[in-house]
Amino acid sequence: MNDWFIVNGNALRLTAFIGLFILLSIWEHYQPRRPLAVSKVQRWGNNIAIVMLNNLVLKLLMPFLAIDAALLAERQLWGITYFTNLNGSISTFIIIIFAIILLDAAIYFQHRLFHRVPVLWRLHRMHHSDLDIDVTTAIRFHPIEIILSMLIKIAVIITLGVPVIAVVLFELLLNLTAMFNHSNIRLPAKIDRYMCYILVTPDMHRVHHSVNGHETNHNFGFCLPWWDHLFGSYQAQPKLGHQQMQIGLPYFRDTKECQVQRMLTQPFRNK
Repeated sequence: MNDWFIVNGNALRLTAFIGLFILLSIWEHYQPRRPLAVSKVQRWGNNIAIVMLNNLVLKLLMPFLAIDAALLAERQLWGITYFTNLNGSISTFIIIIFAIILLDAAIYFQHRLFHRVPVLWRLHRMHHSDLDIDVTTAIRFHPIEIILSMLIKIAVIITLGVPVIAVVLFELLLNLTAMFNHSNIRLPAKIDRYMCYILVTPDMHRVHHSVNGHETNHNFGFCLPWWDHLFGSYQAQPKLGHQQMQIGLPYFRDTKECQVQRMLTQPFRNK
């Protein structure tokens, strides 16, 4: 089973990514939650260019990725799973489920860290400087943040001894849920009300992209909403409502900031 996920993991992620991207793009077009403030052609071209650049940077600078860390931990018997022989006393299925939950918790705390530490916020704020929030915002991250995030993920995987299958499934789940909860889609209110207890919904995460600094520091979850509820960072609704709230940051509000070359220099420029 490990061999299948190693060989087909990237193809599985890419196929699922493209499929959901197309579906959410169509949904956004016909049932948008909010009107867009900036030309979609301008934003999408630059946001997609960023993800292509990030993939290139990872290939050139990070030949050792998350799945490689899981393989290394398995071969060397590194991490809590192998130290405590959990894989010998608990079913593989349960270990995979718990590993995915713990990885999601790690992403939550990493996200809070990037908001709390000034130098990390400088990197992460490029994600928040988007003047609209839609499916392409999910892939808009600074290359340096992408590298740091990968290093943190590798450290967590080796420390926990996360199985290869769990890493592939988590990476797949993280990509898909990030696109979903950043998308500009309209969910029926009743569905959103119940779904937000088991999955971060677009309305829940949109609060996090508010120009209001207090709201920006709430709703950090990407996949599971439990961490925001448990650790006091949940906010149900934006103060001005989803239609009237302003997306982005109080600074970097010129539409030229949507251009790739401007986005890449945002961490190194003053507000």
